Amino acid sequence: MTIRLCVLLWARPGAADAMAAYEDTVLALLAEHGGHVLQRARTLPGAPEGAPDETQLIAFAGQAGYDGFLADPRRATLAADRDAAIARTELYPVTLL
Repeated sequence: MTIRLCVLLWARPGAADAMAAYEDTVLALLAEHGGHVLQRARTLPGAPEGAPDETQLIAFAGQAGYDGFLADPRRATLAADRDAAIARTELYPVTLL
């Protein structure tokens, strides 16, 4: 069963470029786990205060792929980069209309 996720990301102050670099790196791992980015968008300047800096729609072929992505040791080695760049993440399972 396909798993689709909406991911909302907020960068730490001054770390938008570092967040984007981290996401570029970690999202490149998706294909090895049966996943892919459906859409990735950055919030434009002038958006309401509190808006996420980036929104992603991601799909995995199944739960095993998602679990494998979460457990990928390369992702774990990037944890310090993630913590330095990303202040907050919200993740929601979604269906596409």
